[in-house]
Amino acid sequence: MRGIILAGGSGTRLYPVTTVVSKQLLPIFDKPMIYYPLTTLMHAGIRDILIISTPADQSLFERLLGDGEDFGMRFSYAQQDQPRGLADAFIVGADFVGKERVALVLGDNIFYGHGLTDLLARATARSKGATVFGYVVNSPEQYGVVELDEKRRAISIQEKPKKPKSNIAVTGLYFYDNDVVKIAAALKPSRRGELEITDVNRSYMERGKLTVEVMDRGFAWLDTGTHESLVEASHFVRVLEQRQGLRIACPEEIALRLVYIDLDQFHKLALRCAKSSYGQYLLGIHRSFIHDRRTGS
Repeated sequence: MRGIILAGGSGTRLYPVTTVVSKQLLPIFDKPMIYYPLTTLMHAGIRDILIISTPADQSLFERLLGDGEDFGMRFSYAQQDQPRGLADAFIVGADFVGKERVALVLGDNIFYGHGLTDLLARATARSKGATVFGYVVNSPEQYGVVELDEKRRAISIQEKPKKPKSNIAVTGLYFYDNDVVKIAAALKPSRRGELEITDVNRSYMERGKLTVEVMDRGFAWLDTGTHESLVEASHFVRVLEQRQGLRIACPEEIALRLVYIDLDQFHKLALRCAKSSYGQYLLGIHRSFIHDRRTGS
């Protein structure tokens, strides 16, 4: 399965901080925002990823992430010169996707929760159709909303409805079979002049091929598109990491634990940022692995 991170857009809700830098490069506590959706795809077992950004920002993402070799992965890059809707990602990335299945994650979405890896595994295991993830929210009119029947099957999907039929929002994480490329190419722009991901999902729903995984109260989904939500997300990550003594969304650590890289390569990555608390955490992981090796634990 291929993965796409959509990190384009102008970030107008975050002006003036996004005047000179992409929203997805802003920090969420101790790491760039894009690390969070990136590691979500890593937890899904996806190693071949396309990052779609604006022409002005592409070189910055390339400088941050490189070609993926550091993480035992492969990163490609493409440009979206202007916002044309989320579904445009499958047109921009059509050659990258090829004949494979594909997962799309929005560059400003953070997912966290015990059991997330299992939830992602169920989605990647489905060879046909689409899987989206629902989350119960207080203000569903601000999101794409999915309505389920008594058997938890989707029966309607609406984009930012004035009178929502449910309080289940569709999050910014989507898994599709290869049909999505043709579906996106055939879409007509909405009233907003964009290709809507809701129309893609509705197409799968009407064919009976849409699965909705509703995240329960043990999960957190954060959409970091406003100044307030940026601060809230940073506080959330800070509290988690300080209480647990573990860092979340560290691609170096995940790559090591998934055996995408070996311990020597991991150590080199840790030394690059050794003067920061992030680097010290990675060095602590390295020492722990060395100790386990010596003791056979």
